[in-house]
Amino acid sequence: MTHELKTGGDRGYLRIATEEAFATAEQLDAIMRLVKEGRADKGTVSLWGFYGTSASERTTFIRERLLDLGPLRIAAMDEAGIDKAVLALTSPGTQSMHDPEEARRIARNANDHLKDACERYPDRFHGMIAIAPLDPEWSAEELRRGKEELGFHGVQVNSHTHGHYLDEAQFDPILRACADLDLPLYIHPQGLPDDMIGDMANAGLDGAVYGFAVETSYHALRLLTTGVFDRYPSLQLVLGHGAEGLPFWIDRTNYMFNAGVRSQRYDRLKPLQHSLHHYLRHNVWGTTSGLPSPASIRLMMEVMGEDRVMYAMDYPYQYVPDEVRLLDTMDMGEAQKRKFFQANAETLFKL
Repeated sequence: MTHELKTGGDRGYLRIATEEAFATAEQLDAIMRLVKEGRADKGTVSLWGFYGTSASERTTFIRERLLDLGPLRIAAMDEAGIDKAVLALTSPGTQSMHDPEEARRIARNANDHLKDACERYPDRFHGMIAIAPLDPEWSAEELRRGKEELGFHGVQVNSHTHGHYLDEAQFDPILRACADLDLPLYIHPQGLPDDMIGDMANAGLDGAVYGFAVETSYHALRLLTTGVFDRYPSLQLVLGHGAEGLPFWIDRTNYMFNAGVRSQRYDRLKPLQHSLHHYLRHNVWGTTSGLPSPASIRLMMEVMGEDRVMYAMDYPYQYVPDEVRLLDTMDMGEAQKRKFFQANAETLFKL
C-alpha cells in the first residue's frame, strides 16, 4: 500500500466517480422475468442469466451493492477514497423491456428512488436520469423533469434499444432534449443485439471483456459519422471505458470515413462540417470506468484534450480500491490530475 485512501481532498483534489451503477428491485425483477420467459435477447440472457442467478461471491456482492443506495455504498466509497459518485440505473436500464408502459414506469420510479438517495446524501451522490427510449417523446419530457424537478445532471442510455440506435430519426426527441436542456448524454454498454452477437457468448467475449466496447463504440460512431453533432453542436456525449477505444482508433477511422464519403459508396455517409478528431475534442468526453491504466489515460488526454477525461470506477462491477492508489500516483502534473479526478466532472455535470 503506497498511501491511505481518504476523502476530503487531502491530495489536492476530490475524487468524483462518474460511472457508478445502481438498480431497483422492480427493474431487476422485470429483466429476470424476460429472461425466464425467453423474451430477452441473447446479450441480456448471457449477462443477467448469470448475474441474476449465480450464487458466486462476486455476483452476490454485485446484486447486493446495486440495490444499496445507503450505508454499504457510502462505506465502499470511503474505503476507496471516493468523495462523490454520479449514479445511473444499471444496464440495460429499461431497454430490454417490450412494453413501453412498463419501461416508463420503471424509469420514472428509478428516478424518484435515486432522488430520495441524493437527498439523503447530498454531498456524496449525484443523479443521472433514466429514460425509456421505447417512447422517445415521453423520454424527452422525463429529461426535462429530471433536470428541472429532480436536479439531475445528465442522462444514461444503455446503448441500443432492441438493435436500434440514437442516430435513427425516431430518437431525435431525445437528442434534441439533451441539447436544449444542456444535459450530457452518457452512452453505456449493454449486451449486443441478436444480429451482432454472433458467437461471442460461446467464446466468452460478449460482455465487458470485449463485446461491450465493440457495440458501444459502434453506437458512438453512428452518431459521429451521420451529422448529429452538426445538427446539435452543443450536444455532449460521454463514453466510458477509455471512450470505448475511440481515441486509439481515431486516425484510421477518420481517414477511412472520409474515403468512404468521397467514394459515394454509402448513401448514409455525407460530408461533415469537421473532422472526427474535432468532434472527439469538442463533443465527446471519456471516462476511465474499468480502465485504471495510466498509459491509456495519457493517450485519451493527448487525443481528446486533458479537459475531457474523467475518473470513474464502475462500482460495483469493478471495485478495486488499489486502482485509486495507482491513479493517485500517475506521472502527471497536479493541475492535470485535479482536472482528471475532480474539475472536469464538475464542469461537465455542473456539480
